[in-house]
Amino acid sequence: MKIILDAMGGDNAPDANIQGAINAINKVKAEIVLVGKEEIIRSKIKEFTGKEIEEVSERLSIKNATETIEMCDTPTLAIKRKKDSSMVVGFKMLKEDEGDVFISAGNSGALLTGATLLVGRIRGVDRPALAGILPAYHSQLLLIDAGSNTNCKPINLLQFAQMSSIYLKNTYKIENPKIGLLNIGTEENKGNELVKESYQLLKEKSEELGINFVGNVEGRDAFTGKIDVIVTDGFTGNVFLKVTEGLGKFVKKSLTESLTRNLLSKISSIPALPSIKRFSKTMDYKSYGGALFLGVKKPVVKAHGSSDKLLFEYTIIQAEKFVENEAVEKMKKEFEQLVQNEK
Repeated sequence: MKIILDAMGGDNAPDANIQGAINAINKVKAEIVLVGKEEIIRSKIKEFTGKEIEEVSERLSIKNATETIEMCDTPTLAIKRKKDSSMVVGFKMLKEDEGDVFISAGNSGALLTGATLLVGRIRGVDRPALAGILPAYHSQLLLIDAGSNTNCKPINLLQFAQMSSIYLKNTYKIENPKIGLLNIGTEENKGNELVKESYQLLKEKSEELGINFVGNVEGRDAFTGKIDVIVTDGFTGNVFLKVTEGLGKFVKKSLTESLTRNLLSKISSIPALPSIKRFSKTMDYKSYGGALFLGVKKPVVKAHGSSDKLLFEYTIIQAEKFVENEAVEKMKKEFEQLVQNEK
């Protein structure tokens, strides 16, 4: 297996990308290809390890790319014009079977555009979507769409539910994932037109498509551990994601300040340190890796734009698992069967 990593994409590139790959190389079985400006990558590896790349691992290599797609670039124009960018080169490698999965923390719009135009959608999928894993009570929660489609139709939300169900069954071995529709209330008639129409479509098609739809779910109930997937449009999903991450940081920061306010609080907190560390780990979204673009023909992973070396490391480990479980191949087969049945 070969993991392709965009070494130049993201707020902390290339340092965090390269350090994450160095840390991950002995925790995965796959090869890792760093795509970007070769001279810079070689220099950084020497700086971080004191070794040449060939000495670090025989499974770590470089694919030179002279351009970088910036966060401010217009997605479609960037993909079309910056043909030697680390992102476009990475996508071409994936398309031409020179790698099994592509990871980037770069421009989200460009990543979606490149995944759709250069790699291609799975036949039968109207729109690919970002699926991100978040912590939940004694479990985890899949959020889809986490930000790739700001304007959606009911058919999109139905397919998001279907893709997430296939993904969780094959990658996380959850036999019958519980899927909820994010709404302002649990009643069937609540929400805007998109949500109300999506509810009816999910209700009608769930049994036929093998979706375990449990109805509307309010944001406050999302993390109870009683559901496995939250389905929504990309605009609402991205707001939900950012608020969740911000709240997690606030809770951790407030807790730390409370426990270290003075000498007495520091001493009093010592017996509780193991529990506090477990809580902190549970709240840390970094350990859940990046978000997957479900609905494209080959595995594409969107790492957080602000990813540090730890998050890149976890994302690489997650990507290997995604490929090993052949979730994309199984998704392609299921949607292909649906297309055949509709003829």
